Amino acid sequence: MGSLDGKVAIVTGGGTGIGKGIARAFAEEGCNLVIAARDLDRLESAAEELRQAGTGRVVVTQLDVTDEQQVIDLFALTMREFDRLDILVNNSGAFDGGPIDELTMEQWNRVIGVNVTGPFMCTREAFKIMKPAGGGRIINIGSIAAQRPRDQSAPYSTSKNAVWGLTTATALEGRPHGIAVSCLHPGNVAVERRSDGRSATGVDEGPEPLITPADMGRTALLMATLPPDANMLEAIVLPVAQTYLGRG
Repeated sequence: MGSLDGKVAIVTGGGTGIGKGIARAFAEEGCNLVIAARDLDRLESAAEELRQAGTGRVVVTQLDVTDEQQVIDLFALTMREFDRLDILVNNSGAFDGGPIDELTMEQWNRVIGVNVTGPFMCTREAFKIMKPAGGGRIINIGSIAAQRPRDQSAPYSTSKNAVWGLTTATALEGRPHGIAVSCLHPGNVAVERRSDGRSATGVDEGPEPLITPADMGRTALLMATLPPDANMLEAIVLPVAQTYLGRG
C-alpha cells in the first residue's frame, strides 16, 4: 500500500527535472498522475518511466501554462479521467535575466507569465474543484532566489517573490475549505544549473554543489502526505555546501 494510493495529482512541468522528480516520488506511492508541459515527446518518455515506477495511471497532456484556455482544459481533462483532484504541483518555470537596463519586455513578460500567471490560473482552477470536495493540497515551486537573488536576475527573482506571495494569499483563502498551500524553495538542483556553474542569467559563477530532483521529490512527498490538519507552509532544500547563508 502506498501513501498516495487512489489520490490524483497534477504536476506542471512534469516531463523533466524537478517536476519529473516529484512525479516519480508520487508514482512510487501509488498516485495517479496528470503531467503537463510544452514538450510532448519528453512527457511521453517521462510517463513510461512513471508507469514502471508505480501502480497508478499516468495521463499526459501538452500545456502552455500561460494560455488560459489550455489551463482550463487541463483541469477539465483531469476531472474527465479521474473525477477528482487531490494535489496540484505548480512547477512549470522559465529562466531569464541580464542587466536590468538591457532587459526587454518580452523577457520580463515571459518569465512573469510562466512563473506567476501560470500558477495563479492553475490555482484558481484547482480551487474550483477542491473547495466543493472539502480539501486538497497545492505545492508551489519557488526558489531561494526569492530571498537571496543572484546578480542580473530581476525577472526570475521577482517572479519567485511573487510565488511566495501567491502561496501565502491562497493558503489563507484555502484554510476554511481544507485546502493546504505550500511553497518548496529549491537551491541548486542538477537540472537547473549547468555543470560549468553558468547561471540562468549567463553569468559564470564557477562550479557549485548540486542536489538532485529526487531530493525535491522526497520533500514534496512529505508535504503531500501530511495529515489533513497539518501543512508545511514553506521548505528550503539546498546542498549543504551551497553558499546561501552568509553570502550577504
